[in-house]
Order: sequence, then C-alpha cells, then structure tokens
Amino acid sequence: MVLLYTSTVVDPPVTLIRGADSNENDELIDNMLPEDVWFHVEDLSSAHVYLRLKEKQTLDDIPEKLLEDACQLVKANSIKGCKMNEVVVIYTMWSNLKKISGMKSGEVSFNNPSAVRKKTTKKDKAIVNRLSKTEKSGVKMDYEGDREARERREIDRKKAENKIQLENKRAEEKRNREASELRSYTSLMKSENMTANTDYSGYDSDDFM
Repeated sequence: MVLLYTSTVVDPPVTLIRGADSNENDELIDNMLPEDVWFHVEDLSSAHVYLRLKEKQTLDDIPEKLLEDACQLVKANSIKGCKMNEVVVIYTMWSNLKKISGMKSGEVSFNNPSAVRKKTTKKDKAIVNRLSKTEKSGVKMDYEGDREARERREIDRKKAENKIQLENKRAEEKRNREASELRSYTSLMKSENMTANTDYSGYDSDDFM
C-alpha cells in the first residue's frame, strides 16, 4: 500500500507516489517503471517519492513547479528534514537506482552517481498543505498491470515506427526508380543518340534536273 498525491501545478494534474515505510520503499524500488523519477532528502532519512513522466521524457522535461512539489513532499516526510528550514533533495530516474546485498530496507545506491541531480528546497507550508489535502492512503499499486500496459505501448510504438520506416523505404525506392528512369530517358533523348525520321542516303538531286 502506498500514498498518492495530486499536483495541480500542471495541466493535466500529475500523481506523486510515496512509500509509507521502508518496506514499501523497497517494494517501489523493485517495481517502478523506467519513466519514474525517484526523490529523497540527501543525507537524511525520508520518504521515497516518485513522479511518473511520459515515455521518452527526461529529467529536463520536469516543469519547475512540479519539481518543487515533489521536493516539498519529500522534505515534509523526513523526520529531521521537516524541521529544517532548508534541505537538499536528490532525484534521479528509477533505472539509476541499485540495491546492494546487505542494504537495509529503504536503502539504495546508484548505477551512475553523476546522473543524480540535487535541488535546494526551502520550507513551504502552502505547498505541503495543498498536497496533503489530496492524499490518498492505503492504495494498492498494480505493478504487473502497469508493466503490461507499458509493454503493449512499447510494442505498438515499435510497430508504428516500423511502419513509418517501411513507408519511407518504399518512397525512397520509388524516387530512386523514377530518377533512374529519368536518367535513361534523358540519355536516349540526347541529339547524338537521335536519328531523323527522313533518311536522305543515296538521294541525288541531279535526278530531278
């Protein structure tokens, strides 16, 4: 079971996902999708919060106000961080997360530390209050359904790409064929390759004198 929040700073609104405890955090680490962005307070214990991007989007595509909402939610759900005026929130794509043998529940490392971004986040009660009013607790995530839906979308996307590639290939072949035919026609029409319809060979004008 997880907690869901709705951020209305973008249109359409976006759902933020939060684990309620360390076990749920591990569950999220194991089951999220490549489009999910993970948020956590740096060097402090805090909730794990996820923002699901659209497929093919990157960290650079997150609107600043939405990024702020996610960071405020993480800060507000850090035992020590919530009391501090300012914290640093780290965030990265879910695919960059790595669990190492022996780690405690909720602990995580990174495949590529340089792909982790940081954002200084100052306390903003107005944002936290707005998000808290949208909280839905005890939500059961359909991880398998989400993965299957994504796989279907990926299959459909690849089919569409293959169709476009095939159409482009056929169009290119047609253009090449037409260009080749044009070159052949032009070559045949050159004056040195042309013969007059009237053949005057053997004609002697004196015969008509």
